Amino acid sequence: MQSPLPVRDGVNATRLRLPDEGPWTTAMDYMMHRWGHIDPQGIEDRFDAGEIVGEGGVALDRATRLEDHTFIWYYRSLPPETRIPVDISILHQDDHLLVVDKPHFLPTTPGGTYIQESALVRLRNQLNLPDLIPMHRLDRMTAGVLLLSTNPETRGNYQVLFEKRQVQKEYECVSAAEPAAGHPAVEFPVVVRNRMTKSRSYLLAEVIEGEPNAETRIERLETFDGGASVGAAGTGDAGARASGINADAGTTPRLARYRLEPHSGKTHQLRVHMASLGLGIVNDAFYPDLLDKAQDDYSKPLQLLARGIRFVDPISKKPVEYRSGLHLSEAAQAPR
Repeated sequence: MQSPLPVRDGVNATRLRLPDEGPWTTAMDYMMHRWGHIDPQGIEDRFDAGEIVGEGGVALDRATRLEDHTFIWYYRSLPPETRIPVDISILHQDDHLLVVDKPHFLPTTPGGTYIQESALVRLRNQLNLPDLIPMHRLDRMTAGVLLLSTNPETRGNYQVLFEKRQVQKEYECVSAAEPAAGHPAVEFPVVVRNRMTKSRSYLLAEVIEGEPNAETRIERLETFDGGASVGAAGTGDAGARASGINADAGTTPRLARYRLEPHSGKTHQLRVHMASLGLGIVNDAFYPDLLDKAQDDYSKPLQLLARGIRFVDPISKKPVEYRSGLHLSEAAQAPR
C-alpha cells in the first residue's frame, strides 16, 4: 500500500493497522494504549499538529474514530545513532539501477537500532533519491555487490528477474582449508542441498528434515597460511574456534578461499552450508556455534563477500555483470 507521506530524511513513514474493534473509541486512544507509557504528550502533540494521517493523507485529530481508518501513517521519532565507520562505494548508476559495494557491518535496510545507519537511508540522503529501493538484501555482516532500483516505473522489471531466479550471484569466503574434527573430507567442487528454516528460538537458520529448498555450489579456489588475526584454537580466539579452525598454539592455521554460488536465497544460507561441511566462515559469530553477543569488532569482519552478480538487463536486453571492488582481509595475503 502506497504511503500518503513522502520519505523524510531517507526514512519511510511508519504504517500502523488499527484494530477493527476493541475498548478504544478513537485512533488516539489506541496509540495511547500502544505507546502512551513512553511519550503520551508527544502522541497528543502529533495529533494536534496533523502529523498523523489516514488513507488519502487525511490528517487525524484527537477525536477521529477508530473505525474511520484501517491504516494510519506517521513519522517515528528517531534516536541519535553512532556512525558506523564504513563507506559505500558506487559501482554503477543509471536511470533505473544503482549498484553499490555495501561494506561489512552496515545493514541493507533500516531495522532495530539501525535506521540512519543503513545502506538504504544513507544512499537516499546522499544521492537525493527518496524512491530508492533494494532489489535484494545482504546480511549486515556480509559485504559486496548490492542492487537498488532508482525508478518506480521500471522496478517491477527487475523484481521479476529475482522472482524467476534469473539472477546469478557469486560469493567468496575464507574458511579453514580442511573440515573441523568430526566432519568428513570434502571433494571440491561440491553441491550442498538441504531444507532450511528460520529458528523459532533465535534469529538463526537451521537445517530440518524434508524436501531440499536450499542449494549452494562450493568451489575451493586456493589455500594459504592464515594471518595472526585469525588466531588459533589454543589462543582463546572465539572467532577462530567458532569457525572450526584447528591449529595448535603457536602455529599458523591453514585457510582457503572459496567461491560460493547459491541457487536459492534462504536466510544465512551460505553460512549454514559452509558450517555444515565443518568449514565455518572466519569471524562468523553465529555458525557453527552461537557466540555471546559483543560489540562489533571492525578489525574482524565476517569473511564473506558478494563478489559479483549477472543477469540480462530487462531494459537494455543486454547481459550485464557487476563485480565488487572489495576484498576479504584474511585472503589479502594469499597468492593470486
